[in-house]
Amino acid sequence: MLRRLLLLLLISLFLCGCNKNSKEEITFASWGSATEIQILKKIITDFEKENPDIKISFMHIPQNYFQKMHLLFASNTPPDVLFINNLYLPLYSSYLEDLSSYTNKEQFYPQAIEGLSADGKILAIPRDISNQVFYVNLDKTTLPDNKWTLDDLTRVCSGITKNGTFCVSYEDKVYWLKPYLSYFGGSVLDKDKNLSIGTEQSKKAINFYKDLKTKYHYAPTKSEIGSSTLAQMFIDGKIVFYLSGKWMYPKISETAKFKWAVINFPYGENPQEIDTSGWAIAKSSKHKEAAVKLVQFLSDKESSEYFTKTGLIVPARIDNAGLLNDTKHNEHIFAETITKSIASPVCKDYGKLMDKLNNSLDL
Repeated sequence: MLRRLLLLLLISLFLCGCNKNSKEEITFASWGSATEIQILKKIITDFEKENPDIKISFMHIPQNYFQKMHLLFASNTPPDVLFINNLYLPLYSSYLEDLSSYTNKEQFYPQAIEGLSADGKILAIPRDISNQVFYVNLDKTTLPDNKWTLDDLTRVCSGITKNGTFCVSYEDKVYWLKPYLSYFGGSVLDKDKNLSIGTEQSKKAINFYKDLKTKYHYAPTKSEIGSSTLAQMFIDGKIVFYLSGKWMYPKISETAKFKWAVINFPYGENPQEIDTSGWAIAKSSKHKEAAVKLVQFLSDKESSEYFTKTGLIVPARIDNAGLLNDTKHNEHIFAETITKSIASPVCKDYGKLMDKLNNSLDL
């Protein structure tokens, strides 16, 4: 009898040990701010509760994300699930799983689906959309009508720039030039993904942009920015029209001591270009079924709500656009501009191309 009890005890211990180690483990990589990572960890915890047979090993890569991702793919050790944006998606398209059959396209803005697709395949399920708007200091000017023009901006600037206050922000990177390019009918790449930065329309946009700083001095120079940032200069009341994205909304909401709101960048000859990010699965993953469950969980309505309510993102899900409802600061503009935008045309070497243009255009 004692032997039988000991045998049963050993079998029980063995089975407990097997069950303890029976969870399927998948790796998941993302960049992101402290707030984003906090949200992600909550979603991961919720996912693991609903899927007790799956364990998520999370890799936070806050800097040089795509350089590190390149090394992981090159060594055939990529994460099962990864956060990716449309700018780098073409570079990794051959390494990513086709998620078309797992994605309800009707739930997302078509620009987000297009931005995360290649060769007719959806390679990432969208999370957010990035568009550029103007944050406006309403203590120093009035909010423009959404049909305003760049001529309206320059007229306002002529009366604002004085005594250490500048009318408009100015970044010396092509990314911030893009809405000006669209306004004048130019672009970095045309719809067929051919280089078009040298067209007459693009040159006109580049000249206009440079004049804001060098000719009219409506924007601060690097020496005038000093050790500060353009965001901080706006918060300090030293810049009146600050071009940025949704990621700045929480900080400005928390720290600005004046009345402010957002307004769309003036619409011009071409639709404005927008970018998007989402959740992808490595084609080489040995845990496809579990990885699919995770990306569907990350992109469902509830998870999207978590991210949207932080104020950091414009949701790619159409059914969550109504969460952008801060009427005091005109938050709905972020969603309204999407309908008049297109997915940014990008190519496999887009990152290298942008680096080259940043050096050659001398903005």
